[in-house]
Amino acid sequence: MRAARLHAPSDLRVAEEADPTPADGFTLVQVGAVGLCGSDLHWFLDAGIGDARIGQPTIPGHEIGGVALDGPFAGRTVAVDPAIPCFDCEHCHQGWTNLCPRVKFAGHGDTDGGLAETIRWPTSRLVPLPQGMDAEDASILEPLGVAIHAWDLSHVRLGDRVAIVGVGPIGLLLVQLARHSLATHVAVVEPLPHRRDAALAQGADAVHTPEDLPPSDFDVVFEVCGNPEPVREAMTLARPGARVVLVGIPDQDETTFPASLARRKGLTIALVRRMPEVYERAVVLVERGIVDVKAVVSHRFGLDSASAAFEFAAARKGLKVLITP
Repeated sequence: MRAARLHAPSDLRVAEEADPTPADGFTLVQVGAVGLCGSDLHWFLDAGIGDARIGQPTIPGHEIGGVALDGPFAGRTVAVDPAIPCFDCEHCHQGWTNLCPRVKFAGHGDTDGGLAETIRWPTSRLVPLPQGMDAEDASILEPLGVAIHAWDLSHVRLGDRVAIVGVGPIGLLLVQLARHSLATHVAVVEPLPHRRDAALAQGADAVHTPEDLPPSDFDVVFEVCGNPEPVREAMTLARPGARVVLVGIPDQDETTFPASLARRKGLTIALVRRMPEVYERAVVLVERGIVDVKAVVSHRFGLDSASAAFEFAAARKGLKVLITP
Protein backbone atom coordinates (compact mmCIF):
# COMPACT_ATOMS: atom_id res chain seq x y z
CA MET A 1 0.00 0.00 0.00
CA ARG A 2 1.00 3.65 -0.27
CA ALA A 3 1.25 5.90 2.78
CA ALA A 4 2.44 9.43 3.53
CA ARG A 5 4.90 9.88 6.40
CA LEU A 6 6.02 13.13 7.97
CA HIS A 7 9.79 13.06 8.55
CA ALA A 8 10.46 16.71 9.45
CA PRO A 9 8.82 20.12 9.00
CA SER A 10 7.24 20.23 5.51
CA ASP A 11 8.92 16.90 4.68
CA LEU A 12 5.99 14.59 3.86
CA ARG A 13 6.95 11.56 1.76
CA VAL A 14 4.59 9.16 -0.03
CA ALA A 15 6.02 5.68 -0.39
CA GLU A 16 5.10 2.02 -0.62
CA GLU A 17 4.77 0.24 2.72
CA ALA A 18 3.74 -3.20 3.89
CA ASP A 19 0.00 -3.75 4.14
CA PRO A 20 -1.35 -3.92 7.69
CA THR A 21 -2.23 -7.44 8.78
CA PRO A 22 -5.41 -8.66 10.52
CA ALA A 23 -5.38 -8.91 14.31
CA ASP A 24 -7.86 -9.80 17.03
CA GLY A 25 -9.77 -6.76 18.25
CA PHE A 26 -8.77 -4.71 15.22
CA THR A 27 -10.38 -3.97 11.85
CA LEU A 28 -8.73 -3.24 8.53
CA VAL A 29 -10.16 -0.06 7.01
CA GLN A 30 -9.81 1.04 3.41
CA VAL A 31 -9.36 4.79 3.83
CA GLY A 32 -11.64 6.88 1.66
CA ALA A 33 -11.09 10.41 2.99
CA VAL A 34 -8.90 12.22 5.50
CA GLY A 35 -9.61 15.81 6.47
CA LEU A 36 -6.79 18.23 7.23
CA CYS A 37 -7.22 19.95 10.59
CA GLY A 38 -5.47 22.99 12.00
CA SER A 39 -3.53 20.68 14.31
CA ASP A 40 -2.35 18.68 11.28
CA LEU A 41 -1.01 21.91 9.80
CA HIS A 42 0.97 22.53 12.99
CA TRP A 43 2.52 19.07 12.66
CA PHE A 44 3.28 19.61 8.98
CA LEU A 45 4.81 23.10 9.35
CA ASP A 46 6.55 22.68 12.73
CA ALA A 47 6.75 18.89 13.26
CA GLY A 48 4.97 19.40 16.56
CA ILE A 49 2.38 21.22 18.64
CA GLY A 50 3.50 23.03 21.76
CA ASP A 51 5.75 20.69 23.73
CA ALA A 52 4.73 17.63 21.67
CA ARG A 53 7.30 16.96 18.96
CA ILE A 54 7.66 14.36 16.23
CA GLY A 55 9.94 11.59 17.47
CA GLN A 56 9.93 9.34 14.41
CA PRO A 57 8.47 9.47 10.89
CA THR A 58 4.72 9.33 11.43
CA ILE A 59 1.66 8.98 9.21
CA PRO A 60 -0.45 12.09 9.95
CA GLY A 61 -4.21 12.52 9.75
CA HIS A 62 -6.93 11.98 12.34
CA GLU A 63 -10.15 12.95 10.53
CA ILE A 64 -10.66 9.56 8.91
CA GLY A 65 -13.49 7.86 7.04
CA GLY A 66 -13.45 4.62 5.06
CA VAL A 67 -14.90 1.17 4.54
CA ALA A 68 -14.28 -1.76 6.90
CA LEU A 69 -12.61 -4.65 5.10
CA ASP A 70 -13.11 -7.29 7.81
CA GLY A 71 -14.60 -7.75 11.26
CA PRO A 72 -18.17 -7.09 12.38
CA PHE A 73 -18.58 -4.00 10.17
CA ALA A 74 -17.15 -5.53 6.99
CA GLY A 75 -18.42 -3.71 3.90
CA ARG A 76 -19.86 -0.78 5.85
CA THR A 77 -18.75 2.84 5.85
CA VAL A 78 -17.14 3.68 9.17
CA ALA A 79 -15.82 6.76 10.92
CA VAL A 80 -12.55 6.22 12.73
CA ASP A 81 -12.49 7.70 16.21
CA PRO A 82 -8.85 8.85 16.35
CA ALA A 83 -8.62 8.68 20.14
CA ILE A 84 -7.81 5.46 21.97
CA PRO A 85 -8.24 6.29 25.69
CA CYS A 86 -7.15 3.94 28.47
CA PHE A 87 -10.73 3.76 29.92
CA ASP A 88 -9.12 3.05 33.30
CA CYS A 89 -8.09 6.45 34.67
CA GLU A 90 -10.13 8.89 36.75
CA HIS A 91 -10.87 11.11 33.76
CA CYS A 92 -12.13 8.22 31.64
CA HIS A 93 -14.34 6.95 34.46
CA GLN A 94 -15.86 10.43 34.77
CA GLY A 95 -16.63 10.50 31.03
CA TRP A 96 -13.83 12.88 30.05
CA THR A 97 -12.01 10.48 27.74
CA ASN A 98 -10.63 13.49 25.85
CA LEU A 99 -8.57 14.31 28.96
CA CYS A 100 -7.11 10.82 29.38
CA PRO A 101 -3.38 11.23 30.12
CA ARG A 102 -2.60 7.88 28.47
CA VAL A 103 -4.63 8.42 25.31
CA LYS A 104 -3.18 7.36 21.98
CA PHE A 105 -4.21 9.60 19.10
CA ALA A 106 -4.01 9.02 15.37
CA GLY A 107 -1.16 10.90 13.73
CA HIS A 108 0.26 11.95 17.10
CA GLY A 109 3.50 10.67 18.61
CA ASP A 110 4.14 7.04 17.72
CA THR A 111 0.53 6.33 16.62
CA ASP A 112 0.18 6.40 12.84
CA GLY A 113 -2.82 8.19 11.42
CA GLY A 114 -4.97 7.91 8.34
CA LEU A 115 -2.92 9.07 5.34
CA ALA A 116 -2.56 5.57 3.93
CA GLU A 117 -4.57 3.40 1.61
CA THR A 118 -5.36 0.95 4.44
CA ILE A 119 -5.11 1.22 8.21
CA ARG A 120 -5.66 -1.18 11.12
CA TRP A 121 -7.66 0.31 13.98
CA PRO A 122 -9.31 -1.00 17.18
CA THR A 123 -12.77 -2.22 16.25
CA SER A 124 -14.19 -0.63 19.40
CA ARG A 125 -13.11 2.81 18.10
CA LEU A 126 -14.96 2.52 14.79
CA VAL A 127 -18.39 4.04 14.25
CA PRO A 128 -20.52 2.27 11.61
CA LEU A 129 -22.60 4.75 9.66
CA PRO A 130 -26.16 4.57 8.29
CA GLN A 131 -26.79 4.00 4.61
CA GLY A 132 -26.43 7.19 2.62
CA MET A 133 -23.38 8.45 4.52
CA ASP A 134 -20.04 8.03 2.77
CA ALA A 135 -16.36 8.22 3.71
CA GLU A 136 -16.25 12.00 3.24
CA ASP A 137 -19.15 12.42 5.66
CA ALA A 138 -17.34 10.10 8.06
CA SER A 139 -14.15 12.17 7.95
CA ILE A 140 -16.00 15.37 8.95
CA LEU A 141 -17.62 13.74 11.99
CA GLU A 142 -14.43 14.32 13.99
CA PRO A 143 -14.38 18.14 13.56
CA LEU A 144 -18.15 18.11 14.06
CA GLY A 145 -17.50 16.29 17.33
CA VAL A 146 -15.11 19.04 18.39
CA ALA A 147 -17.79 21.62 17.54
CA ILE A 148 -20.35 19.67 19.59
CA HIS A 149 -17.98 19.53 22.57
CA ALA A 150 -17.35 23.28 22.27
CA TRP A 151 -21.11 23.82 22.14
CA ASP A 152 -21.59 21.74 25.28
CA LEU A 153 -18.99 23.85 27.11
CA SER A 154 -20.68 27.07 26.00
CA HIS A 155 -23.98 26.53 27.88
CA VAL A 156 -25.86 28.41 25.16
CA ARG A 157 -29.42 29.21 26.23
CA LEU A 158 -32.50 29.67 24.08
CA GLY A 159 -32.55 33.18 22.67
CA ASP A 160 -28.85 33.89 23.30
CA ARG A 161 -26.79 36.05 20.98
CA VAL A 162 -23.84 34.04 19.66
CA ALA A 163 -20.64 35.21 17.95
CA ILE A 164 -17.99 33.06 16.28
CA VAL A 165 -14.51 34.48 15.68
CA GLY A 166 -12.87 32.56 12.86
CA VAL A 167 -14.87 30.38 10.48
CA GLY A 168 -12.67 27.66 9.19
CA PRO A 169 -14.43 24.28 9.11
CA ILE A 170 -15.06 24.00 12.86
CA GLY A 171 -16.26 27.60 12.98
CA LEU A 172 -18.65 26.90 10.09
CA LEU A 173 -19.97 23.81 11.88
CA LEU A 174 -20.57 26.00 14.94
CA VAL A 175 -22.52 28.39 12.69
CA GLN A 176 -24.75 25.49 11.68
CA LEU A 177 -25.25 24.41 15.30
CA ALA A 178 -26.09 27.99 16.29
CA ARG A 179 -28.54 28.33 13.41
CA HIS A 180 -30.55 25.41 14.80
CA SER A 181 -30.27 26.40 18.47
CA LEU A 182 -32.88 29.18 18.49
CA ALA A 183 -30.18 31.76 19.08
CA THR A 184 -31.63 35.16 18.28
CA HIS A 185 -28.55 36.36 16.41
CA VAL A 186 -25.47 34.56 15.00
CA ALA A 187 -22.58 36.83 14.05
CA VAL A 188 -19.21 35.92 12.53
CA VAL A 189 -15.89 37.74 12.59
CA GLU A 190 -13.54 36.56 9.84
CA PRO A 191 -10.83 38.33 7.79
CA LEU A 192 -11.13 36.12 4.66
CA PRO A 193 -13.95 37.04 2.26
CA HIS A 194 -14.58 33.49 0.99
CA ARG A 195 -15.06 32.27 4.54
CA ARG A 196 -17.42 35.12 5.38
CA ASP A 197 -19.45 34.15 2.29
CA ALA A 198 -19.51 30.52 3.46
CA ALA A 199 -20.73 31.59 6.91
CA LEU A 200 -23.63 33.51 5.40
CA ALA A 201 -24.51 30.54 3.18
CA GLN A 202 -24.55 28.26 6.23
CA GLY A 203 -26.80 30.38 8.38
CA ALA A 204 -24.97 33.33 9.94
CA ASP A 205 -27.11 36.43 10.37
CA ALA A 206 -24.21 38.84 9.93
CA VAL A 207 -20.51 38.77 9.07
CA HIS A 208 -17.84 41.26 10.09
CA THR A 209 -14.16 41.87 9.54
CA PRO A 210 -11.81 42.21 12.52
CA GLU A 211 -11.59 45.92 11.69
CA ASP A 212 -15.37 46.36 11.97
CA LEU A 213 -16.47 44.51 15.10
CA PRO A 214 -20.16 44.55 16.07
CA PRO A 215 -21.30 45.86 19.48
CA SER A 216 -20.10 43.99 22.59
CA ASP A 217 -23.41 42.39 23.52
CA PHE A 218 -22.97 38.66 22.87
CA ASP A 219 -23.93 36.08 25.48
CA VAL A 220 -21.55 33.41 24.14
CA VAL A 221 -18.49 33.86 21.93
CA PHE A 222 -16.54 31.05 20.30
CA GLU A 223 -12.95 31.78 19.31
CA VAL A 224 -11.72 29.29 16.68
CA CYS A 225 -8.32 30.69 15.68
CA GLY A 226 -6.11 30.40 18.76
CA ASN A 227 -3.90 33.44 18.31
CA PRO A 228 -3.90 36.41 20.69
CA GLU A 229 -5.65 38.96 18.47
CA PRO A 230 -8.74 36.79 17.75
CA VAL A 231 -8.87 35.90 21.46
CA ARG A 232 -8.92 39.62 22.29
CA GLU A 233 -11.63 40.15 19.67
CA ALA A 234 -13.72 37.39 21.24
CA MET A 235 -13.48 38.97 24.68
CA THR A 236 -14.28 42.38 23.23
CA LEU A 237 -17.49 41.01 21.70
CA ALA A 238 -18.62 39.38 24.94
CA ARG A 239 -21.07 41.22 27.19
CA PRO A 240 -20.38 41.43 30.94
CA GLY A 241 -20.96 38.02 32.52
CA ALA A 242 -20.70 36.21 29.15
CA ARG A 243 -18.96 32.96 28.35
CA VAL A 244 -16.00 32.71 25.93
CA VAL A 245 -15.04 29.32 24.54
CA LEU A 246 -11.48 29.03 23.19
CA VAL A 247 -11.42 26.33 20.51
CA GLY A 248 -8.39 27.27 18.39
CA ILE A 249 -4.78 26.18 18.78
CA PRO A 250 -2.34 29.12 18.71
CA ASP A 251 0.63 29.21 16.36
CA GLN A 252 2.91 29.54 19.38
CA ASP A 253 2.41 27.60 22.61
CA GLU A 254 0.76 30.53 24.35
CA THR A 255 -1.96 33.08 23.93
CA THR A 256 -2.58 36.40 25.66
CA PHE A 257 -5.43 38.84 26.24
CA PRO A 258 -5.91 42.02 28.27
CA ALA A 259 -6.60 40.84 31.81
CA SER A 260 -8.64 43.93 32.65
CA LEU A 261 -10.93 43.29 29.66
CA ALA A 262 -11.82 39.79 30.84
CA ARG A 263 -11.74 40.55 34.57
CA ARG A 264 -13.93 43.65 34.53
CA LYS A 265 -16.51 41.85 32.44
CA GLY A 266 -16.38 38.84 34.77
CA LEU A 267 -16.05 36.49 31.81
CA THR A 268 -16.16 32.73 32.12
CA ILE A 269 -13.50 31.17 29.87
CA ALA A 270 -13.64 27.54 28.74
CA LEU A 271 -11.00 25.71 26.70
CA VAL A 272 -11.64 22.87 24.29
CA ARG A 273 -9.49 19.72 24.29
CA ARG A 274 -10.55 17.49 21.39
CA MET A 275 -13.85 15.81 22.35
CA PRO A 276 -15.27 13.12 24.64
CA GLU A 277 -17.63 10.40 23.35
CA VAL A 278 -19.91 12.41 21.04
CA TYR A 279 -19.79 10.49 17.74
CA GLU A 280 -23.29 9.07 18.18
CA ARG A 281 -24.72 12.58 18.47
CA ALA A 282 -22.72 13.76 15.47
CA VAL A 283 -24.07 10.91 13.33
CA VAL A 284 -27.66 11.76 14.25
CA LEU A 285 -27.19 15.44 13.41
CA VAL A 286 -25.91 14.53 9.94
CA GLU A 287 -28.41 11.72 9.33
CA ARG A 288 -31.34 14.05 10.12
CA GLY A 289 -29.99 16.83 7.91
CA ILE A 290 -29.49 19.25 10.80
CA VAL A 291 -25.79 19.62 9.94
CA ASP A 292 -24.49 19.52 6.36
CA VAL A 293 -20.91 18.30 6.70
CA LYS A 294 -20.19 18.40 2.97
CA ALA A 295 -20.93 22.13 2.99
CA VAL A 296 -17.61 22.75 4.74
CA VAL A 297 -15.55 20.80 2.15
CA SER A 298 -13.98 22.90 -0.59
CA HIS A 299 -11.05 20.94 -2.07
CA ARG A 300 -9.93 17.34 -2.56
CA PHE A 301 -6.43 16.01 -3.27
CA GLY A 302 -5.11 12.52 -4.01
CA LEU A 303 -2.57 10.86 -1.73
CA ASP A 304 0.29 11.54 -4.15
CA SER A 305 -0.50 15.26 -3.79
CA ALA A 306 -0.56 15.18 0.01
CA SER A 307 2.20 17.80 0.42
CA ALA A 308 0.40 20.14 -1.97
CA ALA A 309 -2.80 19.60 0.03
CA PHE A 310 -1.08 20.60 3.28
CA GLU A 311 0.46 23.68 1.68
CA PHE A 312 -2.88 24.70 0.19
CA ALA A 313 -4.66 24.26 3.53
CA ALA A 314 -1.92 26.15 5.39
CA ALA A 315 -2.44 29.11 3.03
CA ARG A 316 -6.12 29.25 4.14
CA LYS A 317 -7.24 29.34 0.52
CA GLY A 318 -10.27 27.10 0.96
CA LEU A 319 -12.42 25.57 3.65
CA LYS A 320 -12.02 21.90 4.60
CA VAL A 321 -9.35 20.18 2.50
CA LEU A 322 -9.67 16.41 2.06
CA ILE A 323 -7.08 13.87 0.95
CA THR A 324 -8.64 10.83 -0.69
CA PRO A 325 -6.28 7.83 -0.61
